[in-house]
Amino acid sequence: MDWGGPGFVIAIIAVSYGAWIINNWIRAKHGYALEDEWGGTTEPSESADTKRLRSENRELHDKLDAMQDRMIVLEKIVTDRGYSLADEIEALRDRPARTLKDSGVPLNIGQKETRG
Repeated sequence: MDWGGPGFVIAIIAVSYGAWIINNWIRAKHGYALEDEWGGTTEPSESADTKRLRSENRELHDKLDAMQDRMIVLEKIVTDRGYSLADEIEALRDRPARTLKDSGVPLNIGQKETRG
């Protein structure tokens, strides 16, 4: 093979352009900016589908943030001391009527008094 002949030079140029074309095809397929012959880049234009997907993604992120805020509020309600209000009401129902007149006596929630 003649390394200095025109066939070798043309083969090198063909391989280089072929690699450049394959590189740009892969970049375009995955949404990256394309390169021109002088190293400059061309940004891909956004299609209607891309804009729709971006707006849908933004809406879903907003919904997720709202749901996360609601979950935090619900966790506070459940773990708050005020959640045991139903237990306190039931403890008042279980006490005899004569002791309800006394004030300042703590309720024994979870313990039932024996009547008798």
